[in-house]
Amino acid sequence: MTITLHPASAADIPAMWALRTRAVRLSCASHYAPDVIESWSGAPAPDSYARLLAQGGGRLAREGDALLGYAILDTASGEVDAVFVDPAQGGRGVGRRLLAELEALADSLALARPLFLYAALNAVAFYEAAGFVRRRDAQYAHPAGMLLDCVYMDKA
Repeated sequence: MTITLHPASAADIPAMWALRTRAVRLSCASHYAPDVIESWSGAPAPDSYARLLAQGGGRLAREGDALLGYAILDTASGEVDAVFVDPAQGGRGVGRRLLAELEALADSLALARPLFLYAALNAVAFYEAAGFVRRRDAQYAHPAGMLLDCVYMDKA
């Protein structure tokens, strides 16, 4: 089958969040303590998802009916809010395609500033390979009320 990209809507949030939770539990565990993974993966979907998807910033990667991954761009600020791939689908280029789709969207919007993101520690190499530049170590204020060690990155 062929991997296809589609706009995401609020109706997709439950499936997106389930995928994200699997990705956090499996892909992030190599870089974060078990208690951090437990808190992070147990958090509910943030209210901001519905708003960001309504702005047109969400993309889904599908193969047939299967959700392989998703990505979200805050079209107002230029923040790459999320890129998550089902851990069972890693290495197939799904994340690269989703990120490239967000970059194309940002280009079409002629955003005033470079794209930026707060990369999970396990994802820094992925973003560097896509041309993002590490600017500083940071802590992301996660909607679950925790501070998550990460790396602030941007790309012109």
